[in-house]
Amino acid sequence: MEEPGQLKRAFIDATAGAISGGISRTVTSPLDVIKIRFQVQLEPTSLWALLRKDANGTSKYTGMLQATKDIFREEGFRGFWRGNVPALLMVMPYTAIQFTVLHKLKTFAAGSSKSKDHIRLSPYLSYISGALAGCAATVGSYPFDLLRTLLASQGEPKVYLNMRAAFVDIIRTRGFQGLYAGLSPTLVEIVPYAGLQFGTYDTFKRWTMAWNRSRSTSTTLDGRDDGLSSFQLFICGLAAGTFAKAVCHPLDVVKKRFQIEGLQRHPKYGARVEHRAYRNMYDALRRILQAEGWAGLYKGIIPSIVKAAPAGAVTFVAYEFTSDWLESLLT
Repeated sequence: MEEPGQLKRAFIDATAGAISGGISRTVTSPLDVIKIRFQVQLEPTSLWALLRKDANGTSKYTGMLQATKDIFREEGFRGFWRGNVPALLMVMPYTAIQFTVLHKLKTFAAGSSKSKDHIRLSPYLSYISGALAGCAATVGSYPFDLLRTLLASQGEPKVYLNMRAAFVDIIRTRGFQGLYAGLSPTLVEIVPYAGLQFGTYDTFKRWTMAWNRSRSTSTTLDGRDDGLSSFQLFICGLAAGTFAKAVCHPLDVVKKRFQIEGLQRHPKYGARVEHRAYRNMYDALRRILQAEGWAGLYKGIIPSIVKAAPAGAVTFVAYEFTSDWLESLLT
C-alpha cells in the first residue's frame, strides 16, 4: 500500500486519535467519576482507615461499591457521566495531538513513516517519543481537563450548572491562569505516564510478536502488525495502561487537588480544598502525606486502575483499527 503524504498522514493520526479517545472516554466515564470523587476527598476512603483511632470525621465515600450506590441514589444514572462533555472536549484533542506528534517523532527517529519500522525503535526512543507527545497534548487540552474535574467532583447540589458557568467563574475568581491550575504536577505526571504507556505498549507488542514467531510458522494469525491479533493488541494496551497508572497515580491525586481548590461543594462531601491551599507541588505532596499518610496519595487507585486498563486497551485498539481503515480509504 502506498504511504500517505505528510498532511494526509497527520489527518489520519489526528482523526483516529480523536475517535479512539472519544470512544474510550465515554465507555469508562463511570469509573473516572468514582476515581475523582475519591481523589478530592480529604477524609479516609476506606472503612479500615475510618476504624483507626487517628481517623477524624466521617467519609462520604468508603469503597467502590458504596460510592457507586451513593452516586446512583443521589444523582441517578446520569451522575456517572457528569463532566463527560468537557472530558470529551479534552480527551479528543488530547489523543488527536498525542498520536499525531507521536507518529511525527517516531518517523523522525526511525527515518521512515511506516508503522512496521516504528516498532523496531529502541525502548528508550519509544519512551521519549511518548513522553514528548503527552506533554504537547496536555498543554493543548488542559483547560478542558480542569473543567471536567470540577464538574465531575461537585456532586449535588451543583455548584456549576454547566461548563460555561464553570469557565466564567474560574476566569472571574482566578483569572486566565486559573484554567491552568495544576498544570505543573500534570506535566510532571504526564512525562513518566505517557512515556511508560507508549513505551511499554511498544515493548509488549515486540514481545508478543517474538512469541508469535516462536510458535509454529505455519499458523497465520488473522490480525495486523506482523501477526498481532486484535485480542493481543487489547492485552498489550491493557497491560501498558495498568502499569503506567499504578506508577503515576500519586501525581494525579496532587493534580486533582489543585484543580478543585476553592470549589464550594456541599458539606456532606467532606472538607473542602480551600483556595491556594497548596503553594506548589512539593508542598501539596508534603501536606497530603502529613495529613492523610501514604494512603492519601493512593486514594482512588482501585477505580483508577480498573478504568485505566480498559481505557488504554480500547484507545490503542480503536486507534489501530481506525487508522488502518482511514489509510485504506485515503491511499
